[in-house]
Amino acid sequence: MFLFVFGLGRMATTAENFSQFDISEEVHALPIEKDKLIAEVIRYVLFRNHQNAGCLIKRDELTQLVTKNYRQRSLPAFVINEARSKLASIFGYEMRELQRSRPLSTNQGRSTQQNVADAKSYVIISQLPANVHTKYVENVNASHLNGFTFAVISIVHLAGGKIAEENLWHHLRRLGLFESNENHPALGSIKQALEALVQQRYLQKDKVSGPEGNTLIYELAERALDNTISKGVKEYTSQVQFVTKKSIIWRSSVFYV
Repeated sequence: MFLFVFGLGRMATTAENFSQFDISEEVHALPIEKDKLIAEVIRYVLFRNHQNAGCLIKRDELTQLVTKNYRQRSLPAFVINEARSKLASIFGYEMRELQRSRPLSTNQGRSTQQNVADAKSYVIISQLPANVHTKYVENVNASHLNGFTFAVISIVHLAGGKIAEENLWHHLRRLGLFESNENHPALGSIKQALEALVQQRYLQKDKVSGPEGNTLIYELAERALDNTISKGVKEYTSQVQFVTKKSIIWRSSVFYV
């Protein structure tokens, strides 16, 4: 597996150019070059994900890897699809495509603040069962980031899927997370930690024009709406709501007794 990703990258290139062939012919006639390009895309994706877990990988970045030596128009799509297939079968990663050209909400007066939403991009998601991923893959040193992500997503979820910036900060301040804090012992800059969730597509940030001026709205984006994450958030928040409601009923009955 290791040799597949890194070894092929050092093989000599052939004098034939992919642009001279139909893509189906290229696959059979030049398997070494095909595998080399697929391996290069896989190596790039794994490196980016290791360097910055949860980062978005633009399709343009992967296309450039393929077209720097070959100009066949349909080649990038073929190589990227093959790389996605091998990432799933060999490494257990889903290379999920994210593409949105407009905000999730269709309210008038709203404009997206996330330019990357207009570009086709991918995010890497583990296909391993949750217990296996937690035991063998999950980085315990990043648990504070996972906790922060879960807290923010839960707040937005309980607000109905979208929340005004000031209301979000109101709830975060109740957790001891202040927008002015640039040196949090675990998160560093709280503002940057929140912005990272936008870049990673857990949230989308939109500007809404109203009678009192512009208001920034945070809304759950694709990764937060993923079935696995969404289901987990709903289960945990429902448990918290149940315990809180039970506690209020218990305290009320004691008070009136």
